[in-house]
Amino acid sequence: MAGQCPAGTSGGRNDRAAGHRQRGRAAAAALTLLTALLTCCVRCAESVKPSNIILVLVDDQDVVLGGMTPMKKTKELIGEAGATFVNTFTVTPLCCPSRSSILTGRYPHNHEVRNNSQSGNCSSAQWQKGPEAEAFPIYLSKQKYQTFFAGKYLNQYGTKDTGGYVPAGWDQWNALVGNSQYYNYTLSVNGKAEQHGDSYEKDYLTDLILNRSLSFLDDRSPQHPFFIMLAPPAPHSPWTAAPQYQKEFNNVQAPRDGSFDKPGKDKHWLLRQPVNPMPNSSLTVLDNAYRKRWQVLLSVDDMVEKLVKKLGSINELNNTYIFYTSDNGYHTGQFSLPIDKRQLYEFDIRIPLLVRGPGIKPNQTIKAPVLNIDLAPTFLDIAGVNLSTVNVDGQSFLAQMAPSLRNGTVRPFFLIEYTGEGNPTKDPTCPKLGPGVSQCFPDCVCEDAFNNTYACVRMLDSKQNLQYCEFADSESFVEMYNLTLDPHQLENIVKKVDPTVLQDMNQRLIKLQSCVGDSCRNIK
Repeated sequence: MAGQCPAGTSGGRNDRAAGHRQRGRAAAAALTLLTALLTCCVRCAESVKPSNIILVLVDDQDVVLGGMTPMKKTKELIGEAGATFVNTFTVTPLCCPSRSSILTGRYPHNHEVRNNSQSGNCSSAQWQKGPEAEAFPIYLSKQKYQTFFAGKYLNQYGTKDTGGYVPAGWDQWNALVGNSQYYNYTLSVNGKAEQHGDSYEKDYLTDLILNRSLSFLDDRSPQHPFFIMLAPPAPHSPWTAAPQYQKEFNNVQAPRDGSFDKPGKDKHWLLRQPVNPMPNSSLTVLDNAYRKRWQVLLSVDDMVEKLVKKLGSINELNNTYIFYTSDNGYHTGQFSLPIDKRQLYEFDIRIPLLVRGPGIKPNQTIKAPVLNIDLAPTFLDIAGVNLSTVNVDGQSFLAQMAPSLRNGTVRPFFLIEYTGEGNPTKDPTCPKLGPGVSQCFPDCVCEDAFNNTYACVRMLDSKQNLQYCEFADSESFVEMYNLTLDPHQLENIVKKVDPTVLQDMNQRLIKLQSCVGDSCRNIK
């Protein structure tokens, strides 16, 4: 038995070796599994679809005078489900330059669209070759977003001189030719003219753009995110309400408080010229406009409701940011100006902004100032674009809504600027004012003029709420308001303020009027 091993010697070693081999195989298998899981996680992380984005941009909706009152569904489905920004401003209170600022994220002095006229660069060749070629949809398209537009684009879009082209960055395009209409309009549908009549079921523009967006959602690729921009005509004139809403708000009249029918003493000459108190004819006009503006907004409220329901039905609601805002505010009788926008006062420069989406807690009220030039960088921030590579004057406010997502900064100073429009000849309704005025009413009240050209510094933080404005006119007129003490801007305090304060505001204004990019966000 000399060649045999004692029991428990050689056999034990074999057992231990087998155990080591089994543990080695198990470890190798575990390592293989871990590697596979890590690889999967990396690939999964790489393939996570960015959030979808929807922008509802209405036309001329104020927030100061109760413009959001009829929007019950919108306030519930977006505001209560997310954030309501109570200090949101347009950087210029007129449609075309404001929309150009939204598209580019730039102040008017940088995109050079000054007003609604072609001579003011609205949808001009210069705009098309320059700023529009760097608008946010182009960056979203590069991020594989499927992009859809429907509604009013720019006031001069599609006219004989500007053409019905499709701007770069848009996959599906349904743009209104010219200014807001509800019936009897032309759409540029992916570059081809489409005529519409006066059938409510077929042509009512607010409903039509909603329905086309719902079709887009049905036809999209679920593998890629989408961006939808809906720009209904409401509440812009001609205020043609849907049939079911034409009798709503019949007992409503424009609010009579604040600066309503107050004389524009110590203000720019355009505010000093209206008849005060206003004649009954002006009151009738403005009350009628106020009611009808609310009526046409009810269809927009329905639009928001149907859009939210659709997103829920396709399981995209929780991965979609929805923004609701306006291009500018509006006035109905303030300082005896019947109806319009274009002025430097709160009623024309403040706009609504409600946002819901991933990471945004419900029922938030956000007081930090936000500008319409902040929309583009916020969209790009959501899409994962490196904002340092983009030429914008605004800044993302994603961090204010969802602090864990990005870093944000507070901006205490910002710019409001506007270039007035006028006619080279006398207005037949108001010949006594001579040439250079526009938007005149039969009672010889003109809402705009060539020299209604101004730039303002707006200062808003926890300590101060000020506005300082300079006009480019023969008077070099200056207005300043302390909105903490005078929220309706009834008293121009320029002659009462410490001259050093005026000098500081003037220097900030000079810097803001020439700022580009980072320098617009870092004014001290």
